[in-house]
Amino acid sequence: MSKNPLKNIESINLGGGHRMTPQRRLVFDVLMKSQDHPTAAEVFMRVKNSMDSISLATVYNCLDTLVSAGAIKQVNLDREPSRYCGNLEPHAHFHCESCSSVLDIELNEGAEASKSVIIPKGAKAEKFEVAVRGKCPKCARRKN
Repeated sequence: MSKNPLKNIESINLGGGHRMTPQRRLVFDVLMKSQDHPTAAEVFMRVKNSMDSISLATVYNCLDTLVSAGAIKQVNLDREPSRYCGNLEPHAHFHCESCSSVLDIELNEGAEASKSVIIPKGAKAEKFEVAVRGKCPKCARRKN
C-alpha cells in the first residue's frame, strides 16, 4: 500500500472545477493499492477489471488530473513511459536496469534529499527527484 496522507479521497481538492468522478476514484484506489509504480497502460488494465467501460484516454485524463491536484506523483525515468506513484511521503526511486521495476527508497530519518546538492547561485529548485539505478534484489540474485 502506498503512503499517502490523502487516503480519504473525499479530502482531495482537484481544483479547476473538477469533481471526483467514479473513474478518478477507481484510478486513485488502484494506485493506493500499488507499490510497483504502474504505467498508464498498467493502471488501465487494473481499472478495466472493475469498470469495463473505461477507456485508456479516460485513464490518462484521470492520472493527469490527480497529478495536477497533487494526489499522486508522476515518475519519469529517461525515455520510458511515465509511471505513477501514490506515495506522497518524501522518498526516492530505485530503477532496476534489468527488469525495469521501480521501487520506493526511504530516506534516512530527518534527511532532506534536496539539501544533498548545491544548485547554481540564483536558481530556484521547484521539484527535486532522486533516482538510483542498478539491479533490484531479485535481479541481483540471478547469475548473468
